[in-house]
Amino acid sequence: MELSRRRLFRLRATRMNLPNSITMSRIVMIPLLLWILSPHFTWLGSNGEQEIAASVLFVLASITDGLDGYLARKRKQITTIGMLLDPIADKIMVTGALIALVAYNPQVVKVWIVVVIIGREFLISGLRAIASSEGFTIQASDLGKLKTVVQIVSVVSAILAHHWFQWQIGVVIIPVKWMAIAAMYFTVLVSTISAIDYFVGFWKQIDHASKDRRKKSFVLTRRKSASTP
Repeated sequence: MELSRRRLFRLRATRMNLPNSITMSRIVMIPLLLWILSPHFTWLGSNGEQEIAASVLFVLASITDGLDGYLARKRKQITTIGMLLDPIADKIMVTGALIALVAYNPQVVKVWIVVVIIGREFLISGLRAIASSEGFTIQASDLGKLKTVVQIVSVVSAILAHHWFQWQIGVVIIPVKWMAIAAMYFTVLVSTISAIDYFVGFWKQIDHASKDRRKKSFVLTRRKSASTP
């Protein structure tokens, strides 16, 4: 009976279900996006088709980011491979797009901006790893969710700003380039604030866990002392 349960657990941990397939599709989209944003991509015309294709692809990849997790929870198909691949796909998607945009549209996406955003991702990943080793988790905050939405908007606007300086719809003028620059700086601001928020939450949890260990150690020592003749 125990052996059957172990086999069932291993099967659930490794099988490729619908949420995991969606996660894999996002990973496949990443090199395709980088290829479209490369200067060697000449399959589309020069009237903004390349920027539109890259923007649509990035939005689709971002939608799959939330869709795979939602389906995994709803269908009760949370697996070990899904828990491993989902955050990896997220990090590669964002960092890959930002690094490509440094070369694709350097007037909007500066190197230091990318360093700050990617550094924040490494910091949060490190905090989550330490928290997991200490036996607790750091839940996604509202600031973290806002950061994700702002990142999507900033990346898409930076891609579109490569071809369009502004859009004019009737008498309405939409400054695409300046909106992209503002979105990038706002992303840096939200990323920094959310990183501080995560760190404060982590510090409170780790301090609480440390106090609990000291209390348990003190109680255990007292019990040993009391039982010693």
